[in-house]
Amino acid sequence: MTASTATARFADRTVLVTGGGSGLGRAIALAFAAEGAKVVVSGRTAQSLDETVQLIGTAGGRGLAVVADTARPAEVEALVQRTVEAFGGLDVAVNNAGILRGIGPIAEVELDDWQEQLNTNVTGVWLAMKHEIAHMKAHGGGAIVNIASNLGAHRRVPNMVAYATSKAAVSALTRGAALDHIGDGVRINAVSPGSSATTMSLRPGESEAQRADRIKSGTPLGRLAQVEEVAAAVLYLASDAAGAVVGADLVIDSGSAA
Repeated sequence: MTASTATARFADRTVLVTGGGSGLGRAIALAFAAEGAKVVVSGRTAQSLDETVQLIGTAGGRGLAVVADTARPAEVEALVQRTVEAFGGLDVAVNNAGILRGIGPIAEVELDDWQEQLNTNVTGVWLAMKHEIAHMKAHGGGAIVNIASNLGAHRRVPNMVAYATSKAAVSALTRGAALDHIGDGVRINAVSPGSSATTMSLRPGESEAQRADRIKSGTPLGRLAQVEEVAAAVLYLASDAAGAVVGADLVIDSGSAA
């Protein structure tokens, strides 16, 4: 994983990835580590976070796991503090932690599912940005990438309105915060993935082969986006090459929202 000088875009930088224990979050963490970053991964399950850090370490990178629930204010504040204490700063944050609850028509969604999803997907992103921005503003700036969804501001499908509402809010948070804080040297953007090769994209009782058939017939590209492809977009938005990109929401969904 050790990157050459020519390709180490994030050498000596500290990156925080929430929801970094599996799926897209793990792919993002590994991609940053491969380009020289010191990576902190957070989430609610210690075992999966430790597995991500082990993968980073085995490949020659530096990682740290911090158990934290982004829906809990004190835990988010402590997460940012722990990141700074461990690696001396915070240069990039990727707010990826999210859950899927309340599948079905809106009239049938239970209040507990609605609130839990908003607490994690919306309030959690706001809380994370609040503390990330405070540190970055005081220490010369940084970059934040929020993980929204093509089912937020870009596309609608039946029975997903609760999730779509939460992710549309992430897109709105991103644009508003980007304008509020670009003067502080903090660039904020979003990536909106469609279905990708993670467990979240599997429907109840569906096999990976059945999912591939469904996606093949239902997307212009005819295949799922790979988590590495989404991670590559996140790294671009966080990199110096995207220095003029502010408040963008990059859709990566195999053409579904085109």
